[in-house]
Amino acid sequence: MAMDPKVKTVTRLVSVAIFMGALAWASVPLYDWFCRVTGYGGATDVAETGSDEILDQTITIRFDASQERDFPWEFKPMQREMEVRIGETGLAFYEAYNPTDKPIAGSSSYNVTPFEAGGFFTKIDCFCFEEQVLQPGERVQMPVTFFVEPEIVEDRDAKHTHTITLGYTFYQIDLPEEDAQAALETAEDTDNNVN
Repeated sequence: MAMDPKVKTVTRLVSVAIFMGALAWASVPLYDWFCRVTGYGGATDVAETGSDEILDQTITIRFDASQERDFPWEFKPMQREMEVRIGETGLAFYEAYNPTDKPIAGSSSYNVTPFEAGGFFTKIDCFCFEEQVLQPGERVQMPVTFFVEPEIVEDRDAKHTHTITLGYTFYQIDLPEEDAQAALETAEDTDNNVN
């Protein structure tokens, strides 16, 4: 018995929709994995501790900050640039401020330029890809601990790099359930007191 052409068409459309949804869901972790493996997009390395070797050569690290359009936080680096010796552990801070009257959750992504230096820029501690919740009027400083791997001076493409820029972009995410519930209860209490 042959399948009805309408049923066949609907089955194919549903299959395509499910496949596209699966691709969309998997795209962020797959892209992150691809960037870490290849160094594409200035993906950095991650380490537990600093470098064992510190060179006499220095490199300038610049810090940049931006946020998604309509994201209400204020977000900026606490320093615009610093000079570190290659292999030396550096510590920089970014500041985030929620000027609104409600809690807002955010997360950040990063990039490193020039791209060829990304594989030599190693983060020891970072706030990227972590959920951050700022309460109304809350201001926080977030640290980034890093070093530039000494191997950069021998790399054919990266050895002429004198400045590396580390940039973070914050974007809004859904509040965690407990924070969303607390915000809802606060809003309801305010409405009840007004009425």
